[in-house]
Amino acid sequence: MTSYSIFKDLAIIIVFAKAFGILARKLKAPQVAGEIIAGLIIGPSILGLVNTSDFLVQMAEVGVILLMFSAGLETNLRDLLKTGPIAFLIACAGVLTPLAGGAALYALYYGTDGIGSDSFFCAVFIGVIMTATSVSITVQTLRELGRLKGKVGTTILSAAIIDDIIGIIVLTFVIALKNPETKPFAVVGNTGLFFLFSGIIGFIIHKLFKRFDSAYPHTRRIPIMGLALCLTMAYCAEHFFGIADITGAYVAGIILCSLRDSDYIAEKMDINSYMLFGPVFFASIGLKTSLDNVNADILLFSVFFVIVALLTKIIGCGLMARLCRFSGADSLKIGIGMMTRGEVALIVSQKGLSVGLLTPEYFTCVILLIIVSSVITPIVLKVLYSKHPNESDSAIPVQAAVQKNQ
Repeated sequence: MTSYSIFKDLAIIIVFAKAFGILARKLKAPQVAGEIIAGLIIGPSILGLVNTSDFLVQMAEVGVILLMFSAGLETNLRDLLKTGPIAFLIACAGVLTPLAGGAALYALYYGTDGIGSDSFFCAVFIGVIMTATSVSITVQTLRELGRLKGKVGTTILSAAIIDDIIGIIVLTFVIALKNPETKPFAVVGNTGLFFLFSGIIGFIIHKLFKRFDSAYPHTRRIPIMGLALCLTMAYCAEHFFGIADITGAYVAGIILCSLRDSDYIAEKMDINSYMLFGPVFFASIGLKTSLDNVNADILLFSVFFVIVALLTKIIGCGLMARLCRFSGADSLKIGIGMMTRGEVALIVSQKGLSVGLLTPEYFTCVILLIIVSSVITPIVLKVLYSKHPNESDSAIPVQAAVQKNQ
């Protein structure tokens, strides 16, 4: 491929990703689903207009880093503290139940060769994919229903954020443990050291950024320095601690999320992500999705995958909410609200593909799950709220996460 071909590839990706993203939104599906389908259509599986290259792979990696940085910036620590213990318990149940359900599904469907085998790690990774909850889709659904405020809405939002944090940590463990030379206690130790490092450095950096923000409020140098922090934390996480780079990017966002200009930083990051890096990342998933090996067996597994992924979130989160003394109706709302999947599931899948834990045809399962959960969740929640409008507590306000420009 000549150096000039990258411009053609980027132009094709941007145009097709935007067109299919708009189409998906008009059909009430997530825009990211349209961008993935665009990548599938222009990729080698169908039209063959664009082929995966090292350049596009690296662009996609920058895209996923920016997405996770933005997710960290959109985290509201005050809301997390308000519903902290209950949201944490619900998030844990929302991770462990799908993790076990996904691993069991793969083991029952394909079988495994025992603990430590490649098939064992594939089974565990299928469960890891199921753990993610889409904060952006959940927030948008509750906002459209006018239910973002209140104990149920706050709990869903907080649990979804904590859910993603736990899911990323689990992802880091699984990726590290797949390496036969990795020692489990070393993985745990490195993870602990990373978060200790993040806490100390984060406190210092937050103070510096706070002063910088006061001296130069709402200036472009703040997002630029924020981006530098994001890339530095991603590098440190991967290079020094063996932690997934997306974890470092997410932590960088959390360090800055309580700044006065955090929304301004998120807005500037969103421009980069929305204009270029986001479409390249999501389209690259479609480019890598192979239809050559998709057969009736994969399609049947995809159906089971979607069913298990939805039910385990409802059961795990709903039962834990019930144990935390929510009413039956509110517990069901929390379970339904937690079952949406989106960017994080795609990010986890992309990581699995890059380290050999997943093969391209299984992206079919993830794409189907995102579309089905994103369409079903608003419908079911609307029905539940129409039948049971009174929440157990409607006095807890929520500051909504920044809605990305569409």
